[in-house]
Amino acid sequence: MRTRFAPSPTGLLHLGHAYSALLAWDRAQAEGGVFLLRIEDNDTQRCRPEYEAACYEDLRWLGLSWPEPVMRLSDRRETYQAVIHDLIDRGLAYPCACTRRDIQEALSAPQEGVAAPHLYPGTCRHRKGEYPQEGDAVRLDMAAALGTIQHPLTREETGLGAGQHVLDPARLLQDHGDIVLMRKDIGTAAYHLSVVVDDAEQGITDVIRGADLAEATMLHRLLQAVLELPTPRYHHHRLIRDENGKRLAKRDDARAISLYRHEGASPAQIRAMVGL
Repeated sequence: MRTRFAPSPTGLLHLGHAYSALLAWDRAQAEGGVFLLRIEDNDTQRCRPEYEAACYEDLRWLGLSWPEPVMRLSDRRETYQAVIHDLIDRGLAYPCACTRRDIQEALSAPQEGVAAPHLYPGTCRHRKGEYPQEGDAVRLDMAAALGTIQHPLTREETGLGAGQHVLDPARLLQDHGDIVLMRKDIGTAAYHLSVVVDDAEQGITDVIRGADLAEATMLHRLLQAVLELPTPRYHHHRLIRDENGKRLAKRDDARAISLYRHEGASPAQIRAMVGL
């Protein structure tokens, strides 16, 4: 068994992060497996070295350890770009120069045959076969990707909604459309692509993460099939919320792990706070 915790260093880790990391650590320890840390630093605008350093400090204080060196997304730009070129060569992805304003304007004047109002309308789909240039993002041609699937795709869930889940192509197309695989900063993979490629690279057998990402999992299952990558088991856990029922975010500094530590809390008390 190989589990992982993959934070983005865009702020201090909070109790929700502690819960997810401890679940992944506990699962690996119980099975005699390996727990990995991965730093998802692909948000070049918000990631900070001090937040990454604080992440290591918080997790070690909680009693977690991991093999070195740690995988960092910023070191893997060439890997992601090679995957993107492969998808473009296969007619499954295309560059897109549309700005948010372009997309909003296109959606404000819907035409017959154009995508649903909440989806990208396919403005740049005619650019299939081209490689991205400066200022281009890259999108998955969802219909083409689904067309490569010859048999039902399933995934195993061991957390909330445990059981076998079957991919519904019509719903995937309707709910997500042509998702972004690479941001406009060439080589900077979007989350959906990087998480699939990196989980496979690290041999992750069990993905343990919050229920807020459960909806995206069938997107990841499709990408695994298209890229011929293995499919891990998934465990989507409950979210840690504040007294008003709101999901914790990194801006909730009052619930930062480092603050509790500086105030004299123990790792055991953190476990108790999150119900472990």
